[in-house]
Amino acid sequence: MSPNRPMLTLIATLGSAALLGGAFAFQYIGGLAPCQLCLWQRWPHAAAILIGIIALTTGWRGLAWLGALSALATAGIGMFHVGVEQHWWEGLATCTAGSIAGISTADLLNPSVDVAPVVRCDEIAWAMLGISMAGWNVLISLGLAVVWAKAARSNG
Repeated sequence: MSPNRPMLTLIATLGSAALLGGAFAFQYIGGLAPCQLCLWQRWPHAAAILIGIIALTTGWRGLAWLGALSALATAGIGMFHVGVEQHWWEGLATCTAGSIAGISTADLLNPSVDVAPVVRCDEIAWAMLGISMAGWNVLISLGLAVVWAKAARSNG
């Protein structure tokens, strides 16, 4: 017996919640500040969670396709991020230039002000089994997109 639409939707929603929760844990518990591309990868997961909640409460099958699109969007951003990390292509200027935008001149010249280092998108902050966080996001998000698509195609 295969899982029904609500179960598949719940699995996909919880998958995005787990990935987003993991990202926040790495940031706030592990002390790994996110780069701009890391932040962008979070938004589609937040959208997928919201879509999942609405889909579970309304039962509308079409929302699962939006969930799949959200999972594919974060996977696409993650693929771009992996390419930047591996130096296959250039990243965004705001991600790799070591920008100090948004920091006042007074703060830069004041030795008592602690200015956090710029987080670069082209440096791998953490990896497991040779795969960076962006890479894991790609792999898991592609799997979640498949689950969302199965939920959309499910009759029950």
